[in-house]
Amino acid sequence: MNRPLRSPNETSHPPSKASMNLPIEVEEEDYFDYFYNEPGSIPGTLLIEDDAAPPVLFLIDYNEEGATRSKLNTPEEISPYLDSDSVSWIDVQGLGNEDVLRRLGKVFGLHPLVLEDIVNVPQRPKVEEYDKQLLIVLRMVTPKEDGKRFVSEQVSFILGDRYLLTVQEEPDYDPFGPVRERIRSNKGMICRHGADYLTYALIDAIVDGFFPVLEAYGEELETLEDDVVDNPSRATLERIHQVKRDLLGLRRAIWPQREVINSLLRDTTALMGDTVRIYLRDCYDHVVQVLEIIENYRELASSLMDVYLSSISNKMNEVMKVLTIISTIFIPLTFIAGVYGMNFNPELPGNMPELEIPYAYVICWIVMLAIAGALILYFKRRGWFDNFSGIKH
Repeated sequence: MNRPLRSPNETSHPPSKASMNLPIEVEEEDYFDYFYNEPGSIPGTLLIEDDAAPPVLFLIDYNEEGATRSKLNTPEEISPYLDSDSVSWIDVQGLGNEDVLRRLGKVFGLHPLVLEDIVNVPQRPKVEEYDKQLLIVLRMVTPKEDGKRFVSEQVSFILGDRYLLTVQEEPDYDPFGPVRERIRSNKGMICRHGADYLTYALIDAIVDGFFPVLEAYGEELETLEDDVVDNPSRATLERIHQVKRDLLGLRRAIWPQREVINSLLRDTTALMGDTVRIYLRDCYDHVVQVLEIIENYRELASSLMDVYLSSISNKMNEVMKVLTIISTIFIPLTFIAGVYGMNFNPELPGNMPELEIPYAYVICWIVMLAIAGALILYFKRRGWFDNFSGIKH
């Protein structure tokens, strides 16, 4: 879904591994690539993935009095609604049929480059004005069902005078449910405004969709904060690396959308009314807030990497402290055992006469234990036995 389309001769360049020269194995997601045409390709060429979902067309036609929702079988069924007095929202979910998409482009009179931007995903978020139409390309994210990580996909808007065409990559992930419910129940102001207000409502839903994803990453970072201190491990390092990568993907998705909304606020077009521009300011504020949260989380993830390295270093120091104490205690004991383990004849002058002393073996043990006890007492008074909690993990 969020993979760029490539020709067979094209190659991808995976991101670099984490620092420390450790081979981090994580689930790869192409959050960082945009689609690009193969050099020399014909403008307007459509490249569709083999596993792309077939397009499903839905129509919501509404005015102040009410709304109707229907599923369309062919793109040609849309034509009567394009010039009606009501507002028509045509939602296309899936990009798996080139014939349907080209027929859809013919019904709406789309420029070949517009259709290319819609179909050849992912494109960088942007806004472009054509003859009586406004193209808006955005990226939306939704949490996965297991609550871990997120799904990123492109959604394209074609805004006309009385209609709005939206094209999504996949039918499975869609944050537009609340907007559909507002239209169905005629709540709020959406049914009293035109297609430009509907465009604002959908953009607002896309931007707000970032907050649940960021909330999940906030909880993950809180868990990682405890783990890097209490039990730093290789799995912790991999999780930190994955969170940093995902946050970079979120930043790459939301950053250009700030430019898109700013362009809608700044540029004057007859398709976007002054009343809607006021509401777009709120969208812009939300985008800025999302960016600030992402930047804060990225800084926290980077600091967690430093804390992880410090925890590993402290853990190693504790281990070295234990080994040093053990070695220091056994050095004099080994020396004594080595001296009296030499095979000299005590009957000859100067050859270990103390070996003839009664209870020499017992005395040797008493001396060795006394030395070991004295060293242990010395180390204890020096505080060497304190703070060994880090080595128990």
